[in-house]
Amino acid sequence: MKEITRRSILAAAPAALALAAIPARAAKNYGPGVTDTEIKIGNTGPYSGPASSYGTIAKSEAAYFRLVNDEGGVNGRKIDFISYDDAYSPPKTVEQVRKLVEQDGVLLVMSPLGTPTNSAIWRYMNQKKVPQLFVATGATKWNDPKGHPWTMGWQPNYQSEGHAYAAYILQNKPDGKVAVLYQNDDFGKDYLKGLKDGLGGKAGMVILAAPYETTDPTVDSQIISMKAAGADVFVNTGIPKFAAQAIKKAAEIDWKPLHILSSVGNSVGATLKPAGPQNAKDIVSDFYIKDPTDPQWKNDPGYQQWVAFMDKYYPAGDKSDAGNVVGPSFCQTLVQVLKQCGDDLSRENVMKQAANLKNFTVPMLLPGIAINTSPTDFAPIKQIQMARFDGQRWHLFGSLINGQAPA
Repeated sequence: MKEITRRSILAAAPAALALAAIPARAAKNYGPGVTDTEIKIGNTGPYSGPASSYGTIAKSEAAYFRLVNDEGGVNGRKIDFISYDDAYSPPKTVEQVRKLVEQDGVLLVMSPLGTPTNSAIWRYMNQKKVPQLFVATGATKWNDPKGHPWTMGWQPNYQSEGHAYAAYILQNKPDGKVAVLYQNDDFGKDYLKGLKDGLGGKAGMVILAAPYETTDPTVDSQIISMKAAGADVFVNTGIPKFAAQAIKKAAEIDWKPLHILSSVGNSVGATLKPAGPQNAKDIVSDFYIKDPTDPQWKNDPGYQQWVAFMDKYYPAGDKSDAGNVVGPSFCQTLVQVLKQCGDDLSRENVMKQAANLKNFTVPMLLPGIAINTSPTDFAPIKQIQMARFDGQRWHLFGSLINGQAPA
């Protein structure tokens, strides 16, 4: 299959200068893809296909590693970031990840995107003992340090978000009739399970759970069926393409339920602009990162740092797209892990340090949210905050919610 994308951003310095810049250190221990001057990091992302709106995440990661390299790299080593298009297709993910591991010889694979795609490589990565680190998906199963010790999540898991939605529904529409749009895989089913578990004895409020396939052209029929069933609460857990279609179709048929939109689809740039911001008025969602369109962050140092990065290293990137916030945040977390590794850049030590993040934060996480991991906890972020869209921007409300679902 033809290679679609490869970003290799190693800026090699003359060997003598590079060696001169490295002070005397303890004995070095290198895994594949590591030398005194570079670290090879692999990635797959959907530059094409039904989830192509997420392709900007990998592009922003490549841009961020250019910044890291311009600042001297990590512990004196430049990052060689190799990213391939998998089109959000599990078979292609397998093909591209095998290439990264067996041909490119990367140390690890960082933030490969998607639940079905990561599921396809989960067993392979653990058999090969290659870190599958900070996967760009909130499926609950990534928090499995005993069964899959080479895979770690990053964002809040979907079941815990489902619990939060249930709590909101029970408080604001306790007699509602709930319809759910979900992707027909572990990603969508996690949301559905979390919602029903959160509703507890009132799980019967869910009168219609409508799945979609990523190959479907639209979800129009599902939305029409929800209105016809009499649902007055809509939990929309679609990826941006389908989330936007659902918002637009609901407006077209004049269906106005209490609309809860999951975090995977709440980007203003990727979802709400295509849907029509006016059609998204009063939608409720949850956040763990700062929304880049929210003016309350205008004078926030973390936001200003992010804007400066985007202006210099990714000027073509959409500053209203939350994907361009989360991408650099993945990178900043990985850089911290690599710093903690020092000169022991073995795959084993990478996982050891990834499981030893204590109250670490990155500039675009919401205030009060910190990253914590341990050898028995592979779920770095466990808090969210609810928000409402006013037709132009999101407004946060309430306090941080802790609700990590068990693995």
